[in-house]
Amino acid sequence: MIRHIEFASIRNFRDVGGYATQDGRTVRWQRLYRADSLGWLAGDDLTTFRGLRVRMVIDLRHPFEIEKAGRAPESEGQLYQNLPIEGRRWDMSVYSDEIGVGRYLADRYLEMSEDRLDNLRTALEAIARAENAPVVIHCAAGKDRTGVLAALVLSLAGVSEDDIVADYALTGLATEAFIADWRRRHPDAPMWPGFGLAPAEAMRFFLTDLTARHGSIERYVTQVLNVSPATIAELRDHLLTEPGSDG
Repeated sequence: MIRHIEFASIRNFRDVGGYATQDGRTVRWQRLYRADSLGWLAGDDLTTFRGLRVRMVIDLRHPFEIEKAGRAPESEGQLYQNLPIEGRRWDMSVYSDEIGVGRYLADRYLEMSEDRLDNLRTALEAIARAENAPVVIHCAAGKDRTGVLAALVLSLAGVSEDDIVADYALTGLATEAFIADWRRRHPDAPMWPGFGLAPAEAMRFFLTDLTARHGSIERYVTQVLNVSPATIAELRDHLLTEPGSDG
């Protein structure tokens, strides 16, 4: 199966299937996708996107971002939810070379885990329902907000931390294109040193810190987000293959 799906107008669309779980199963392909802004889709990319037969789009951006950059193209029968999970705007003044990009990003991800709990819960519950699949989750770059939600889903599914970190870091393959796009669209705007970067340590720090705070990722999801164990079981049932199956 293909993880990275090529589009001309977006840079970071990929399938999160294929990862092994600790109980011997595998995340099914073509059930959950992660992406950067679907508002850029145009031309032949629309045909490619519609060919995936996406049933639900979960847009993690703020409404003002959608107004500026557009939303996913509408298709008959497709469901759309706008669920911003970023509560606080990023404080760039606290960044320094001593802190480093990885630590700075992880701290922002921890803020996300504290703020829009309602939308995080709603997103997980939507992904858990088999009738909504295939689902695509996306934000602007498909890196930070999308990375947090994807990490929670994969952790609940039983994927190892190493694979969750590796999946996050794959966004690094799009960093050069992100930078080029930004400079083309904002030729005179300053760019912070971590723009477009997805260092593995950022996700590692985040998962480590979230576990330290709550005991486990699943405990955070059930006790802080108030997602029911039945919903988690439903998520696993439809996202995962049977033992010994390759999905």
